[in-house]
Amino acid sequence: QVQLVESGGGLVQAGGSLRLSCKCSGAPLAIFDNAWYRQGPGLLRELVAIIRSDGTIDYSVSVKGRFTISRDNADNTVYLQMNSLKPDDTAVYRCNIKQGSYNYWGQGTQVTVSS
Repeated sequence: QVQLVESGGGLVQAGGSLRLSCKCSGAPLAIFDNAWYRQGPGLLRELVAIIRSDGTIDYSVSVKGRFTISRDNADNTVYLQMNSLKPDDTAVYRCNIKQGSYNYWGQGTQVTVSS
């Protein structure tokens, strides 16, 4: 069974940094599109960053230049390095992997950025 376990969320001051981790068991992340989504209070879920199986990477406009998505194939973990955090980044962040009709989600980790 595929499992995604997220970690690294927490409380940080504006301007600070966090690194989120999503460790996968049961499948190799490299053959999936690996994405981070977030959902802030009262807001819809949005795609934050994605690293696809072909290696291409995209970011939402709101985080581009501040966040970096990466994957460690040896550790089978996808990361989201978040720098220059803003209060608007406050959200539950969830890891998603997708390959065709296969679609898996982590449980989510809370990121709170104080002003």
